[in-house]
Amino acid sequence: MSKQALVVVDVQNDFLPGGALGIATGDEIIPLINRLVLLPFDVRVASQDYHPEHHSSFASTWGKKPGEHVVINGIVQTLWPDHCVQGTPGVEFSPQLDKKHFELVAHKGVNPEVDSYSIFFDSQKHRATGLDQFLQKHEITDLYFAGLATEYCVFYSVVDSIHLGFKPHVIIDACRGIDLAPGDVEKAITTMRELGAEIVTTEQVLKRIQ
Repeated sequence: MSKQALVVVDVQNDFLPGGALGIATGDEIIPLINRLVLLPFDVRVASQDYHPEHHSSFASTWGKKPGEHVVINGIVQTLWPDHCVQGTPGVEFSPQLDKKHFELVAHKGVNPEVDSYSIFFDSQKHRATGLDQFLQKHEITDLYFAGLATEYCVFYSVVDSIHLGFKPHVIIDACRGIDLAPGDVEKAITTMRELGAEIVTTEQVLKRIQ
């Protein structure tokens, strides 16, 4: 018998309009997520980007501009504006987000030397967030993803979820992307579908999870 979890990815102030790495339409997904958290999922979890100051993914750390790249331990790192720094308002969930239903909040990107898009592991698989163990403990089989950003943290989380044996469902209208290069979001959606993720809408999920 399948058991479902709602996974809300990085709905934080710095990724919303006006934030350090704000997505222009990012706030549009919040009313949808607030409807989804009321559904009878077996568990509801969320993630937060949770960087220390001078993180290796910050352009300012290297004296470079956002969008440039460096190589860290053999891995190409895209550089971003300082964002979601621990202890700042930008790291907090949106005040409009109904967060009281989350049974677990996983922190990622906490190692200053390693970036982390996935909600499960850092990019070098050195540190796990504990989310996998939590979901396994609750015998979860299916993950329903919503949040930010489609082609980064949602995408890499979906890929890792497949490798971990979960069945992912991406609630596509409850996600928004950055599209740093035009077409990035569509490529990510195509790849997720090809890897086995189901692309669904909020309305489909509202009818399905009863």
